Amino acid sequence: MKSEETTGIIPENTSISHDTDGIPEDTALSAAPGTAGDLPGQDAAEEPEDPVERKKLSLASKILFGFAALSGVIYAVACFSRPFADFFCRYVASGVRWVLAKITELLPFSLGEACVLLLIPAFVYIVVFVLKKYSGSWRNVGVFALTMLSVVSLLFSLFVFTLGTGYRGSTLDEKLEIGRKNVSVEELKDTASKLAGLVAAEADGLYYGSDGFSVMPFGYSGMSDELMKAYGRLCEKYGFVQNFYSRIKTVMLSEPWTYTHITGVYTYFTGESNLNTNMPDYTLPFTAAHEFAHQRGISREDEANFVAYLACIESDDPYVRYSGYLNLYEYVASALYSADHDAYFEVSGKLPVEVRSEMSAYNRFFEKYRHNVAATVSGAVNDTYLKSQGTPGEKSYGMVVDLAVAYYKVH
Repeated sequence: MKSEETTGIIPENTSISHDTDGIPEDTALSAAPGTAGDLPGQDAAEEPEDPVERKKLSLASKILFGFAALSGVIYAVACFSRPFADFFCRYVASGVRWVLAKITELLPFSLGEACVLLLIPAFVYIVVFVLKKYSGSWRNVGVFALTMLSVVSLLFSLFVFTLGTGYRGSTLDEKLEIGRKNVSVEELKDTASKLAGLVAAEADGLYYGSDGFSVMPFGYSGMSDELMKAYGRLCEKYGFVQNFYSRIKTVMLSEPWTYTHITGVYTYFTGESNLNTNMPDYTLPFTAAHEFAHQRGISREDEANFVAYLACIESDDPYVRYSGYLNLYEYVASALYSADHDAYFEVSGKLPVEVRSEMSAYNRFFEKYRHNVAATVSGAVNDTYLKSQGTPGEKSYGMVVDLAVAYYKVH
């Protein structure tokens, strides 16, 4: 994602001069406000201004604050109890995620993206119109501020009831029973070698364009359908992954969004999995599967990466499997390169020329977006958010390597 002086005036008594010819001097004249004009020669009385209307906090805002208080209690308990966090994420939050996904699935566009784009116009409206309406007294300004705070509190409540408790539950390696441990260089090399062989097997028969990139053989709707079938199989194996149909939402402003280095995002407050379509084809199924993992309650980034991989390799489609194998290979190979250059080049030499060309093409493509202010700010915000949820920050994406090594020790 990821705030006046009192203007109410009470009229003072006004001295009014009357023509009293023919009326005894000691006779008192009285005129009710607004009726003085009935007397001959009397000036019209000044209309009193209405006092400033005193605003009250609406019932809806009070309900939202109550919901936020309940959410705070639930989140606090989840922070101290993994069993409770697991139960809530799997059996309560899953219902909220499903409802949000089904509602927004009816829209042909990303509601999450629309909300972000409307932030600036909404801010202008609040400053120009709403504050003017509420600025009659400090009390009214306070009521307005509390109303806005109640809306923000809804975002917190939805976070708790969708993704929040997932960060506090059992880890994926515990659920998969694969024993995550420190990784040696030899284990890295062995895992990278296995993945290279799997990539090579799937690359055979794929079409590669003149730009060096492979071409996805279907559109975004077809990709969603393939991933849903793959997730259906994965959910049969692992009950902690929520099973329901949804579709990816493509982001309209994907090209400028690429400057933030964000390839996809799950907007928990709308229940949508959003995809940056400006990225090369081979990254798209894996990224979409990653966002679908969040949509199904897998909160931590490394775990969403690995669940995305597991989903991709369950697919009947070779391109979806290729996307899963190659994206995980890149994570493992990057770690291997940092640990042992020679071992990295030995393993990468097993990849087909077309695959190595695709990886080089990606580096050329991404050079345009690599260094910029938007990426720095976006990275800092995301890192802070992830650390606030008890993870190592943006480093957690790469921690999928530990899961991959642990998984291939068993499988």
